[in-house]
Amino acid sequence: MPVRQRLEALLPAAKGADHVDVKSGVGEISLREFLTGMFSYAPCWVRLLFRLRGALARVLRLRHEDVWAARVRPEDVPFAPGARVKVFEVDAAREAPDDAYWIATGRDAHLDAAIAVLVEPLGGVRRRFHVYTVVTYKRWTGPLYFNLIRPFHHLLVGAMLRAALRGGPGRG
Repeated sequence: MPVRQRLEALLPAAKGADHVDVKSGVGEISLREFLTGMFSYAPCWVRLLFRLRGALARVLRLRHEDVWAARVRPEDVPFAPGARVKVFEVDAAREAPDDAYWIATGRDAHLDAAIAVLVEPLGGVRRRFHVYTVVTYKRWTGPLYFNLIRPFHHLLVGAMLRAALRGGPGRG
C-alpha cells in the first residue's frame, strides 16, 4: 500500500486535513530509537523558538507547555493509545518490524496537530521513516497561528528527522 494511503487508513483525519506535509529519511534504527532521537532534539535554537511560541500563545490565548527541553529515553516513548509524550497523545502505534507506525495528536482550542511516523522496511535493518504532520483548524486562530509558525515548523521537523536518523539527541 502506498505510504499516503497507509497514512489515511491509520489516521482518517488526514483525508480532510487543512495541511499535510511529509519529511522522509533512511536509517538503520528501530521506530522507538527514531522517536527517542526525534523527541530529544532540543538545541538552543529550538528552545528559543519555543519561548517565542509561548509569547505568541499568550497573545492568541492558546495553551503553552514548555516541555521541549526535556530529554526522552527509549522507555519514555509510549505506544499505548492515550499515553502522552511532550504535547502529544498517542492515537495508535505498532512496533512490528514489518509494520511499524506511531501516530499522536496535540489538541488545542485552535487546531489539532497530528504527527505520524510510518516506517517502510527496505530490507535487513534499513528502514525509511516518513514523518507526517497533519493539521486541522478548529477556529479562525488556527490558520493564523499555523501560517505564522509554518516556516519554523518545516525547519524543526527536518532537523528532528536528521537528528533521529543520526541516533543522537542533537542538543548542541
